[in-house]
Amino acid sequence: MVELESVELFGRLRPEEMAALRQVAVERVFATGQEIFREGAPGDGLYVVQEGRVEIAGQVQPHPRLVFSNIGPGGVFGEMAVIEQLPRSAGATAAEPTTVYFLPRAVVWSLIERSPALAGVFLQLISRRLREFNQHYLQEVVLAERLAAVGRFARSIVHDLKNPLNIISLTAEMYCQPEAPPALRATAQGRIQKQVGRINDLITDILQFSQGDQSTARVPVSYAVFIEQLAAELRPELETKSVRLDLEASFPALKLILDANRLRRVFINLVHNATDAMPSSGTITLRIRQDAREVVTEIADTGSGIAPEMQEKLFQPFATHGKGHGTGLGLSICKKIVEDHGGRIWARNDPAGGAVFAFSLPLPAQ
Repeated sequence: MVELESVELFGRLRPEEMAALRQVAVERVFATGQEIFREGAPGDGLYVVQEGRVEIAGQVQPHPRLVFSNIGPGGVFGEMAVIEQLPRSAGATAAEPTTVYFLPRAVVWSLIERSPALAGVFLQLISRRLREFNQHYLQEVVLAERLAAVGRFARSIVHDLKNPLNIISLTAEMYCQPEAPPALRATAQGRIQKQVGRINDLITDILQFSQGDQSTARVPVSYAVFIEQLAAELRPELETKSVRLDLEASFPALKLILDANRLRRVFINLVHNATDAMPSSGTITLRIRQDAREVVTEIADTGSGIAPEMQEKLFQPFATHGKGHGTGLGLSICKKIVEDHGGRIWARNDPAGGAVFAFSLPLPAQ
């Protein structure tokens, strides 16, 4: 059981001040779960825990009720009511059988006015309590944001897996019908393969998003040869969607230190995004410029451009706009891969129409 004399807050009071404090201190006893004061109630004084434990909690929008701190024997709470006559900003509840000293506001304030030492200790108490609150609140916010991110991620993955799985299920039934003609089975087989490809792309996106920097896989690569081979690989698929891929002029003969497999993913994601922005037909133009420090690659399309509401969150995870499929991870994956290579990535709308996505890669040290 804690006596008032042993409480840190009152350690510098003179004997006569301590005696006056003892005369006005009122013992109050609370059962487990009993409310000591509620949030919004008038602030009438200061409390000191004699024995037991008190839980301080409050409502912080938009989050649910948060527990800010637990006060044990010798601890002080309700201090804000001493310095300002405003409603309580949080509630106090006995977490176990608890006895407290209650000290009326007027008495404590009078002591603070007469004792600079008490005023200093009281200020330290309030500062410490605010720091504890800030730290606890930030932890709660970070946890809530993490849970929300997991929820968004799960919803996105479930949604994107259900669509191709439903198509595969229905198509498999059609394929397995005994009377199905060969042409129908061939169509069904192609549709199943396409949906398996979508699932594979989805899994690849998740793995790319979660994996760390693979700097050990980087080797000197001829950037011109890399791009020309990649363009030859992408053109047949783009042609089926009436999209032309143009390489602007010739590329400089230089070698960059790259993980070619990961960087290939950047091109594929950006080209696929450009294709999605041109559902009827269009042109994708790939160009390169070089300065003394870096090489900048630009992928421009003739689509509708970047929506204003997406400008600030293009490279954030799960950010999508106007797409019926996809995880919303593609551009964040591109950003991660480029930054792992020591570069940067950005986007803009072309005044002539369409969007331009650009990324830089550092030149190797001479």
